[in-house]
Amino acid sequence: MASRSGLRRAATAAAAVGATTTLASAAGSLAAAAYFARKVLTPERKRPDDVELLEVRDDRLLLSATAETVVPGLYGLWLDGGRGHVRIGDLTGTDVADGTVERLVLGLDAGRLAPGGARFNGYHYAGTPDSDLGLPTEHVDVEGELGRLPAWVVPAREGRGSRWAVLVHGRGARRQEALRALPALHAAGWTSLVPTYRNDEDVPAGPDGRYNLGLSEWRDIESAVEYAVRSGAREILLVGWSMGGAITLQFLDRSPLADLVSRVVLDGPVIDWADVLDHHARMHHVPRPVGTLSRTMMGRPWGKRFVGVHESVDVAQTDWVRRADELRHSILLIHSADDEFVPVGPSRALAQHRPDLVHFEEWRVARHCKEWNTDPERWEQLVRDFAAN
Repeated sequence: MASRSGLRRAATAAAAVGATTTLASAAGSLAAAAYFARKVLTPERKRPDDVELLEVRDDRLLLSATAETVVPGLYGLWLDGGRGHVRIGDLTGTDVADGTVERLVLGLDAGRLAPGGARFNGYHYAGTPDSDLGLPTEHVDVEGELGRLPAWVVPAREGRGSRWAVLVHGRGARRQEALRALPALHAAGWTSLVPTYRNDEDVPAGPDGRYNLGLSEWRDIESAVEYAVRSGAREILLVGWSMGGAITLQFLDRSPLADLVSRVVLDGPVIDWADVLDHHARMHHVPRPVGTLSRTMMGRPWGKRFVGVHESVDVAQTDWVRRADELRHSILLIHSADDEFVPVGPSRALAQHRPDLVHFEEWRVARHCKEWNTDPERWEQLVRDFAAN
């Protein structure tokens, strides 16, 4: 039998090993949480090809089958590293064994069609309102708190007028995401303003060069609304996709100009960032404690240095299911049950909490923010009717 002192030394050694292991585990969790948070908050500048154009067949293309290319609807492909673009239509064939799909060619906007790598485009369009939709367009600058923010103004048929829609694209997206909404708004008599915001390409970055998930970007949308007001707007309609929805909701909560807003359209919106981050943590097999720690680090002053943000990102402020009673604007909420990026659950819950304000239209089949793509007639009719009231 070991002596009492020997047992004490063994216990002491075991405790030291345990403490070292615990410290190493804690440090590893902290590093993993910081990495996950930075991935969420850092703009992605490189957009690699994600589909293979295998063959050009007159008015059809043979593509590799991916989660995106097998879905019916209207889409696009960036070609030659983004220098070319082709609009594609519905599926004309699928070969499960070969892992290929065939789709219609609707129009070549730039470049040339040839086999090679391509990048899927969920906006369908790739240019400007005048080049792609034939809508008269003014190219203007909005002065934001960080500098110049390029924007498009599409006047109503009778001129700029007093009813303005401000369209807010999503995280990592481009202004072209909003092109799909312009015909419906134009037909309903609204002038549309499509601005950029901090951390977009070719515009000023935020102080930290990272997204704040709507908690600072809303100030750029406030600058856009101020531009509209100086230009004669007396009534504002807001449209937001994905994180653009989160930005829109923060604007409605924080800006005194929210009183000018009569109605809001949200497409695939982030209603609760915690829910979205949990979803992505599960998708990437991030342990739940690490995911929870990453959100804590985003929102606490001590975590800013690890995450690399100038302002704390408190995701609790983005939970509009919990904050549903604070909403006061009429909302048309469009969201697909098959959204793989922003789960539909919080949108459903918000509609259930506020049926007096939220008109919820649920889609099927469509992936993230691609409801228009799978059923443009339904989408445009809903928006046109909502905007015309």
